[in-house]
Amino acid sequence: MNADELDRRARTYDGWIPPWLVSLLIEQGHIDEVRLQARNGDWFCARAWAQTLIEQGQRDAALDVLAPFVDAGWAGAAREVADILDGWGRAEEAIALVRPYAETGERLALEHLARLLDRIGRKDEAFELLRPHTEDWFLAEALVDVTAGLGRDEEVAGLLEAHVEALRQADEWWCAEPMNAVELLARVRERQGRIDEAAALLHTTRLGPINGRDQLADLLVRHGGEDELRDYVAGKGGENAAYHLAEFLEERGDVEGAIEVLRPFAADGSRNPSMALAELLTRHGRADEAIEVLLPVPSSVGGDCGCALRMLWTLMADHGRADEALAVIDDLAAQAGGMSWELFRERTCLLTYCGRTEQAITEVRAHPEADTWYGAWLLSDLLTDAGRLDEAIAVLQSPPSASGGNENRLAELLIHRGRVKEAMTVLHHPKSVSPIGADPWVSVSESEKPPF
Repeated sequence: MNADELDRRARTYDGWIPPWLVSLLIEQGHIDEVRLQARNGDWFCARAWAQTLIEQGQRDAALDVLAPFVDAGWAGAAREVADILDGWGRAEEAIALVRPYAETGERLALEHLARLLDRIGRKDEAFELLRPHTEDWFLAEALVDVTAGLGRDEEVAGLLEAHVEALRQADEWWCAEPMNAVELLARVRERQGRIDEAAALLHTTRLGPINGRDQLADLLVRHGGEDELRDYVAGKGGENAAYHLAEFLEERGDVEGAIEVLRPFAADGSRNPSMALAELLTRHGRADEAIEVLLPVPSSVGGDCGCALRMLWTLMADHGRADEALAVIDDLAAQAGGMSWELFRERTCLLTYCGRTEQAITEVRAHPEADTWYGAWLLSDLLTDAGRLDEAIAVLQSPPSASGGNENRLAELLIHRGRVKEAMTVLHHPKSVSPIGADPWVSVSESEKPPF
């Protein structure tokens, strides 16, 4: 295989056994099968087999297992082996392995090499490696990381300031690179002790919270700016900043204060603040109040209610109110003009959670969508929960569910039953393959997608 094909398979698992099933094979004692598949060119099996050899003290043999993938010119394998070598204290070999890919400008290799250099104290080299690439948000972030403690923060800031100015002048700022220049410059100013400058910068950002974290709110919490944080919550920061303030107050022991921060944002039944408030109340033994907060959420957010509804019915069931929880789901279905698949799935999960798995199985079998692939998946899960693995396997093997994307689930159950060769046949059955360069995540037509 060429490097592009190896990279595609690593991203899509197409033709290879997914890592969680490799782990299951090992847990179930089928290490010989993992070794066989590794020899047949399965990367995830090779990686697991190499780790087993390392644990047995056979380091050279482990490297031999991974060598064909490195020899194919695949950067992903080179990075993996470099990490292994670095962990053994063989940093120079690791660097030599990754450097050729970095010299071609491959961004993952550049980032990887910079962090390798950083870990062994060669921060100046890491800085010089990344200095020409600050227009890339990913590499700019790595530059800020690896230069911490180097003593060249003003040089780093100078590189970022040019990008910040370009962002300010760009009409379509979301297309400018790096989009995170303001946030990165603020990090540099903070570690220089220039907190007011960092805060002023973050007040100008247009990116918004990243991964649910508001950098300005975090900064204010770290530096005791409670009053400023309250002003920020009342202004531009809003809901996301409120989470930080509530977290800060709770850690300080002011639970009532934290509740009052979140309550206005949850008042209209908005999903995320309502869930955050309910979690806070539950942590402090106030489950009934948490339930009252969550009750209006599924109706207010419509079809996008799955996680809030799951939290609601779990809380209700845990506190002896399972029948009320079922009634909530039935009421939602009535409001929507019928029981959608999403609501039906939540109902069956609730029944199972309450120990009424047989009732859930009966209801799924009677459902008009039971013979779809997603209906078969749900039914197989219920049968598995009931300890009826052979029935679950039969459901997944029956058409049309057998061709709808249930291969991994079927293979998992077969492995649990010790039917490993059958599982390998399922996993290696030809699948539709997207051409190299196509979007690896787009493989299911709209008509095959489940209605949730």
